[in-house]
Amino acid sequence: MLTQIYNGHILTPEGWVNQGSVTFSDGRIVEVTRSSNVIDKADRAIDAHGMNVVPGGIELHCHGGGGSDFMEGTEEAFLTAVRTHMRHGTTAIFPTLSSSTLPMMEAACETCDNLMREPGTPIMGLHLEGPYFNPRKAGAQMPEIIRLPDQQEFVHIIEDFECVRRWDAAPELPGALEFGRYITSKGVLASIGHTAAEYPEVKAAYDAGYTHATHFYNGMPGFHNVREFKHAGTVESIYLLDGMSVEVIADGIHVPLPILRLVHRMKGVERTALVTDALAVTDSDSDKAFDPRVIIEDGVCKLSDRSALAGSIATMDRLIRTMVMQAGIPMNDAVRMASETPARIMGIYDRKGSLQRGKDADILILDDNCELKAVYAMGNLIE
Repeated sequence: MLTQIYNGHILTPEGWVNQGSVTFSDGRIVEVTRSSNVIDKADRAIDAHGMNVVPGGIELHCHGGGGSDFMEGTEEAFLTAVRTHMRHGTTAIFPTLSSSTLPMMEAACETCDNLMREPGTPIMGLHLEGPYFNPRKAGAQMPEIIRLPDQQEFVHIIEDFECVRRWDAAPELPGALEFGRYITSKGVLASIGHTAAEYPEVKAAYDAGYTHATHFYNGMPGFHNVREFKHAGTVESIYLLDGMSVEVIADGIHVPLPILRLVHRMKGVERTALVTDALAVTDSDSDKAFDPRVIIEDGVCKLSDRSALAGSIATMDRLIRTMVMQAGIPMNDAVRMASETPARIMGIYDRKGSLQRGKDADILILDDNCELKAVYAMGNLIE
């Protein structure tokens, strides 16, 4: 079936096309044109009414939704969480596990491997957030599970499962540089997170293959004193490394609006991705998180002792809306940070992340207030 979305304000890699059309068939984009005329051979024509037609969101960091957490490791939990986020504009996703035991990682990897074999799946691979973190920067990670890099463990996970595409660690830990070199040699993105690293350690990590920063500004120090002397923190160190990309939880709470603007200015669209870091309680009838220590308060997840934020209840459409309507970022930049940049970071830009002929028909329709009006994933309307 050939579908045409016409009369749209379409975001392309070359910029906006006004009163244009996107046609797609069998899950792929056939053509993006500057004409808004309905073509004769279209089986289905959808009038965008001049609204914004943009590429679907790509989620790099998401723990769950709809009451399910990826740490459960079951197919049901994976599918529930993925479908929840798809309704809100995520058309490709890297499910995320917080610091986990080896059996928990194995169960999630097996499920993810199986689901990734299904045609047209939105699941692009698994993201392991830990457990090789600095206990002093654990945040909401379960402290009893955090541990040092274990070569036998991480080699087993990488060698025996196909799904792992990203793994986060604190680079100052013993064995963390060797861990980074190993996973990057296997095509897995190494990301710095939950760390107390200062510039020498961040630079050493970058040289060892770490090229991304997990929830930038969260779980890492900025400029600080050690006794009477001032030190550059992880934040400033990452700014100084031009090749390092970052992700920000753009819910307007984890990172203040002025800092969202600063990241956009300093790292730019090409090096900044938007993520939800959403927990299972996102878009759920239940307020009970997978981790019993977590509560929902002030529109965000926290540890019950209020010592740390613990993830978000945000969705992809909220990220874009926050960046545009609150942080004052141009819509084209906000959308690119939710689609193109994540696709480039994860090496899937050949098929995702922009509206171009031959790419997957992952498409959002947003009004001028960034309210989501329609989601198409692989050409299928998500309802």
